[in-house]
Amino acid sequence: MKEERLLLLATIFFLIFLSYSYLDSFLINSFDNSEYGIAKRVIDGDTIEVGNYSIRLLGINSPEKGELGYDKAKQFLIDRVLNKEIKLVFGKNKFDLYHRKLAYVFLENKNINLESVENGYSGFYFPEGKDSYYKQFSNAWKNCLDKSINLCEKSEDYCIILDEWNIQSQKVILKNICNQNVNIEGWSVKDEGRKKYVFKEKILKQNEKIVLTNEDWNETYVWTRTGDSIFVRDEKGKLVIWNNY
Repeated sequence: MKEERLLLLATIFFLIFLSYSYLDSFLINSFDNSEYGIAKRVIDGDTIEVGNYSIRLLGINSPEKGELGYDKAKQFLIDRVLNKEIKLVFGKNKFDLYHRKLAYVFLENKNINLESVENGYSGFYFPEGKDSYYKQFSNAWKNCLDKSINLCEKSEDYCIILDEWNIQSQKVILKNICNQNVNIEGWSVKDEGRKKYVFKEKILKQNEKIVLTNEDWNETYVWTRTGDSIFVRDEKGKLVIWNNY
């Protein structure tokens, strides 16, 4: 009788242990915000394919095809992740409107998205608001500016300044404080995303200001209220002005 009770108790504890292990595993899998896969294709500097999904890399925005820096940004991802097993860490939204997965990509515990910013292959980009990675990416971009490499390479025309940047009125004012007139034909003003204004024939005279509003972009708005950056580049694509909020 005593042996039967001991056997029954042992059986009960064993079943409880199995149930707990299963529940623990279930909870971990249910709330784990990551997965692993092989990067089978690099589409561009901020998009890859893993399995049957396109993966849009979070925290970055790389040049579009035809823009300066596109090839370097794409090649960077090819060299780093193509045909390798990577870890995908998802943000607050796992998918975008195009049903692409949104993820930070890790290889051997290194954040590949962050490396792209550090090396000037991409700008940092947080259109849905700042998350726990934002500070790292902001610092990475500032370090890139200090090194003046790739997308962070500085122009010599630093006497063109950002005189005003008003998010409420969607107004940008540039001013020439140089000792001479400056030809800004081919210069661009861009946000963190894809909105870009390119100057046509324009000589900015000494102490002259030029005003741009969202109407110049043919947009209802350019600068997002949750946070944005402004990039002013010369005709060679080198950085004249960068600022953010």
